[in-house]
Amino acid sequence: MDNKVKEIRIKKGLSQEELANKSNISRYLISKIENGEDVNLTKNTMISISKALEKPVIEVFML
Repeated sequence: MDNKVKEIRIKKGLSQEELANKSNISRYLISKIENGEDVNLTKNTMISISKALEKPVIEVFML
């Protein structure tokens, strides 16, 4: 699955730590997602990150 987490996060001027705090997802997991590492993304994780980035899930995680 392709994602635009890093691209959107940077455009919004957020650090990984700030996104982690806003989404209640660990910075470690944010980093793994941004680097395209094989992680088991749950629906709730995708929703939390998308809400924190103020974007629809489909725009962040090109499903």
